[in-house]
Amino acid sequence: MTNTDISDQWGQVREKLQQSLGKSNYSNWIEPLELAELNNGAAHFFVPTTFLGNWVDRNFGDQILRQLTDIGVAVSRLQFSVPKPAASAQTANGTQEPTHPNAGNNAGRPAVRADLPGAPLDARFTFDAFVVGKPNELAHAAARRVAEGGPVGFNPLFLYGGVGLGKTHLMHAIAWEMQTRNPELRVVYLSAEQFMYRFVQALRDRQMMDFKQIFRSVDVLMVDDVQFIAGKDSTQEEFFHTFNALVDQNKQIIISADRAPGEIKDLEERIKSRLQCGLVVDLHPTDYELRLGVLQTKVNQYRKQYKGLEIADGVLEFLAHRISTNVRVLEGALMRLFAFASLVGREITLELTQDCLADILRASDRKVTVEEIQRKVSEHYNIRLSDLIGPRRVRTIARPRQVAMYLAKQLTSRSLPEIGRRFGGRDHTTVMHGVRRIEDLKTVDNQIAEDVELLRRSLEA
Repeated sequence: MTNTDISDQWGQVREKLQQSLGKSNYSNWIEPLELAELNNGAAHFFVPTTFLGNWVDRNFGDQILRQLTDIGVAVSRLQFSVPKPAASAQTANGTQEPTHPNAGNNAGRPAVRADLPGAPLDARFTFDAFVVGKPNELAHAAARRVAEGGPVGFNPLFLYGGVGLGKTHLMHAIAWEMQTRNPELRVVYLSAEQFMYRFVQALRDRQMMDFKQIFRSVDVLMVDDVQFIAGKDSTQEEFFHTFNALVDQNKQIIISADRAPGEIKDLEERIKSRLQCGLVVDLHPTDYELRLGVLQTKVNQYRKQYKGLEIADGVLEFLAHRISTNVRVLEGALMRLFAFASLVGREITLELTQDCLADILRASDRKVTVEEIQRKVSEHYNIRLSDLIGPRRVRTIARPRQVAMYLAKQLTSRSLPEIGRRFGGRDHTTVMHGVRRIEDLKTVDNQIAEDVELLRRSLEA
């Protein structure tokens, strides 16, 4: 059988595997494989690392064998080996072939190294597509600075904030920018959950040396949603040593979470300390101007896709005012609006918007978020948001914290335990005490009563 025949057959199998395994699994585990030869009933693959080969063999080996036999290839077993450096970038027919875990989705983007264990990057999440406003300008500036490369002066960069505020977008944008500026840079982006999963797999398969070698040889490590390793003792241990090894080599680390390092419950103190020694930046809830900017950017994109569709004056302003939960909900609403208007062949008017998005608008009417309450209270009392939800108990912070808890109970549907979790993991009895305290003070302290009423009107406006 010729090399061309082997390449064609493997191409057929890859197409079927992509359909059956899904884009993420295919990109991470199948794309890096190179079918080198078929000999004596064995399919011999080149793989970037021993760890990857063992993982594929264990999890997808049966499917690969079945797909090969389905197209008439006489094969009964798979073999995986790491090629020598001179052959590591060669395909079965001897020609150079770039590896690209996001093939077909990121045209014009630099290839992400297939020998690295990171998750695929989303081509939509670039700096050009990130709308900058007051709530996220510091985080954007810090991300830009890190992405430019060279000496930074802070390591790690720690980004935190609520759902849909742009943390993951900035993480992907940093990775894209770094790969564009220096394609040889070993940049790994993955979620904390994926880091934990790979660690557990390596531990189970006695491949810890491979795991350590891979993660400690990168130039840039980016871990999203690091709060998910809290309470996982063995994973935290490995993360701590990986962190230290990279910092000692002056390698850049970028971390994100849904809250500040000091407020992540069950995260080891030594990890909190390491994370706090860099630049910690929070992304605030969106304001009206930022939401309007996001909508205007998206409309420009959708007009190319839905040619001929018109959108009436005032619609974007209406959406920016009414949907204030997070950017993902806002973008989803606009996408639905354009799709619906295209299907019915009508102009996007305010009336059409209210009919099409009735459920989203009703949900938005009901919801004032705990995060928005915290931000408003922090601004009103001129204290830092991190102090409001942090452990400090001085009166100048404790009283505003109780006001925020009271408003969260009155204006949201969150339970007392849920509210407590959003205030640095406090117990529900602490929230209950704070709510009762403000209820009592409102009757005897005119200033507290005025503050609560002013904040309530501001939040419901």
